[in-house]
Amino acid sequence: MAGTFFGTDGIRGKVGKGPITPEFMLRLGWALGTVFFKETSDRVLIGKDTRVSGYMFESALQAGLVSSGMNVALLGPMPTPAIAYLTRTLNASAGIVISASHNSYEDNGVKFFSETGKKLDSSLQESISEKLTQDYPMRVSNSIGKVTRVNDAAGRYVEFCKSCFPTGLNLRGMKIALDCANGAAYQVAPKVFSELGAEVKSIGISPNGYNINEAVGSTQPNALVGLVKEFGADLGIALDGDGDRLLMVDRAGKILDGDELLYLIALSKFKTGTLQGGVVGTLMTNLGLQEALTNLGVPFFRAPVGDRHVMEELTKRKWLLGGEASGHIICLDQTSTGDAIVAALQVLSACSSLQQPLEELRKGIVKYPQQIVNVPTNERIEEDALERLSKIVSQTEQALGKKGRVVIRASGTEPVVRVMVEGENPEIVVRLAETLASEAEREFGKMV
Repeated sequence: MAGTFFGTDGIRGKVGKGPITPEFMLRLGWALGTVFFKETSDRVLIGKDTRVSGYMFESALQAGLVSSGMNVALLGPMPTPAIAYLTRTLNASAGIVISASHNSYEDNGVKFFSETGKKLDSSLQESISEKLTQDYPMRVSNSIGKVTRVNDAAGRYVEFCKSCFPTGLNLRGMKIALDCANGAAYQVAPKVFSELGAEVKSIGISPNGYNINEAVGSTQPNALVGLVKEFGADLGIALDGDGDRLLMVDRAGKILDGDELLYLIALSKFKTGTLQGGVVGTLMTNLGLQEALTNLGVPFFRAPVGDRHVMEELTKRKWLLGGEASGHIICLDQTSTGDAIVAALQVLSACSSLQQPLEELRKGIVKYPQQIVNVPTNERIEEDALERLSKIVSQTEQALGKKGRVVIRASGTEPVVRVMVEGENPEIVVRLAETLASEAEREFGKMV
């Protein structure tokens, strides 16, 4: 177990394979508790999504934590950003989320937040990794930790989310279709929007441990599109399994991804004079968003893929708004991490302040055709190895001209090389992406 086990989004994998086992979770709880323990009043919060393995891992983690002397407070099923919020407002030493986000129920994982509600820095990750290599003796009986439950956790988070909507505004008269992905937000999200006055019709609110993200949620929006039309909704809101990614649908059933939603929030803040600095996207952010922001005179910067990198750039530049096309949107003027419910409320606030519906506001951004191809590999590929494709990448860029981009990168979480081509002509974009992906497959492709 030597070496740092953390990825940019915690630990994730198939349950029972690799590090994702109850024994590992027990050891992890002890290691984290040992690093964070300072005094007997310290405690760590644990929340989870709705997948069945969460119960098992919750028990293992709390056992490891209390054996180190750390107290534990259980939150139950709660969105990832709720754990971040509650960690800082309840003055906990750290927060743990048991979730595999938008993945299916067979997967699970763990994310961590510091006492500030932000993801752990590299020094803390290394300290925990070092402890994982050691024996984990239990403290004597009179110094082990205790376990309690925070019974009002959901209510606290609902009130926080409502506070992120401008005072004096409400959603009365609005019909909202809501998809909670049978995930962690299935209880809190409907309450937030209905208590603000909207008439809400919800799907994805009947989790059974196995149906999280199954044909619902932000990664599979067809059910929400149908609900918007059936319900005659003004718009639709889709969350992912742990409630940190957002996708929206206008009244005509057209989908708005993270790039478009980020534009709407930036546009509103720019128009109202509340946008501090510029906007951070990633290498995969559509060129259309960059051009739309440039037309407004709003600075834009591309970070490496991953919300951690977006956060790092926001902090360094002292900007407050950033996100990814996947729908992970960070509004640091409201909260400390990406939060789908909070981001949705910022979009609804934009519609209200600019007095236009989604279908009108989205006209301000014209997205470029973009083709993404995932090339499976036998093992994780180092970024340096991708230099072997530099010649064909250069040829592809020349074929696209000034109005196009090429991104080829190794996934940080799985054995895949991601190929992205973007340009003005969709047919050319698809053809060039397929050619580049074929070359990547020849160099790095998975051997059968």
